[in-house]
Amino acid sequence: MADDAGKLKFGEARCPGPNFSDYLKDDAKPVPDFLLDEHYEYMGSEPLSTERYTSPEFFRKELDMMWSRVWQMAAREEELPEPGDVVVYKLAEKSFLIVRQKDGSVKAFYNVCLHRGRLLRTDSGWSKELKCPFHGFTWNNDGSLKEIPCQWDFDHLKKSEMGLPEVRVARWGGYIFINEDESAPDFLEWSSPMAEQLGRYRHEECYTASWVGKVIPANWKVVSEAFMEAWHSVVTHPHILPFTGDANSRYDVYGDHWNRALTPFAVLSPHLQGKGHSEQFIIDEFLKSNGRGAESGDEKVTVPDGVTARKAMAAANRVRFTEMFGHDHSDASDAELLDAFTYNLFPNLSPWGGFMPNIVYRWRPWPDQDHTLMEIRLLFRNPPDKPMPRAVPMKFLTEEQTFMDGADHLGPALAAVFDQDMVNLPYVQEGLKASKNKRIELGNYQEIRIRHFHRTLDKYLAGQMGQGAPQTASTKAKKAPAKKKKG
Repeated sequence: MADDAGKLKFGEARCPGPNFSDYLKDDAKPVPDFLLDEHYEYMGSEPLSTERYTSPEFFRKELDMMWSRVWQMAAREEELPEPGDVVVYKLAEKSFLIVRQKDGSVKAFYNVCLHRGRLLRTDSGWSKELKCPFHGFTWNNDGSLKEIPCQWDFDHLKKSEMGLPEVRVARWGGYIFINEDESAPDFLEWSSPMAEQLGRYRHEECYTASWVGKVIPANWKVVSEAFMEAWHSVVTHPHILPFTGDANSRYDVYGDHWNRALTPFAVLSPHLQGKGHSEQFIIDEFLKSNGRGAESGDEKVTVPDGVTARKAMAAANRVRFTEMFGHDHSDASDAELLDAFTYNLFPNLSPWGGFMPNIVYRWRPWPDQDHTLMEIRLLFRNPPDKPMPRAVPMKFLTEEQTFMDGADHLGPALAAVFDQDMVNLPYVQEGLKASKNKRIELGNYQEIRIRHFHRTLDKYLAGQMGQGAPQTASTKAKKAPAKKKKG
């Protein structure tokens, strides 16, 4: 695709056929404006260096310059519903305590005893106090010093100076975020307008019904980037092509800290167009392999004559989700009941939007540049007027176990897709180390979220963001909408 007169410029090409925006035009219900907003920005076509994924020095710089300066999701509210509940949140060499207070608020502390440096806790759970298992230095759950054994030997320590160092906390949508950087913008400003968009789907009304984690032998960016584009489905997930518009996804990037992919479901992949598949075939394949449809027991969704699989499936979900969760979905658009709205909040959180059981991904370095803790949660919407269930604990898979071994949590349809992804990733890491030219190439459109991610990462590594550094315009105010691209 040359940048010559009369030809498309770089970044303007789109997969032939209807894209996500085209499907919105035929929706049975009004579609929110934020879904209609196309927000693509061409960011160049330069390759990325493989050292970003393999170098211990680059990883060290990420820890020092980026991870300590960003908002990161440390817990969900339903993980610590009662005063005294504690969540231990670990990332690489850092460890934090997230503690529910008596008044219902949440505080976060560095998980380090101020005496000899032992971790105060190694596991989440309830605690009446924070007591070091080494010598017994003890703090109240609000971080204030409670007791020093053999106080007579520590007259040089002032109680007022011995409180546990705190970390900033932000609570939004049922998520609890922490940030070590006192100069970073508040979370809502930092994440805007993602919070406004996802707020429509009320994740605060949801609870963690399933949660599976596994350490993957690949860099945390390698693992997360596998979930930033949909077009790998044609080779990696061929069984979903009968109901997934993979290459017809729309990719939107906003400011510095978030982006989204919008992938239509209950439609044929463009790779299968013209194969003569019926609308009933599409919906049957959706119900068999999507894992998020409205079929229950022996019920079956039939496509009436003259109706698309997409409309029939959305109508069924509109009824079924209301029955399942007790919330009215009569005004929800087809897209919000069907499609994959995969949001990415920099650097390592990906919550799905829409009115349905929502998937949430989180990726954490574990503990070095060659390993990642991949976590997958399913959020179920809690019925009205019922107490919020406590989050289920994470099922930690061993190296030998597959996600299918955790299918009792995820369901076999979703687990099969994740296992297909995981087969690739260790070999990606090996290949990056073996590369002769030490570079990777990205598509201008379908992999724009990866390039957007690395642009923001580079700003942190260059000291342009956080800890008193001058903030970019996009962190001070909402970025002006980019010119819409058609195609």
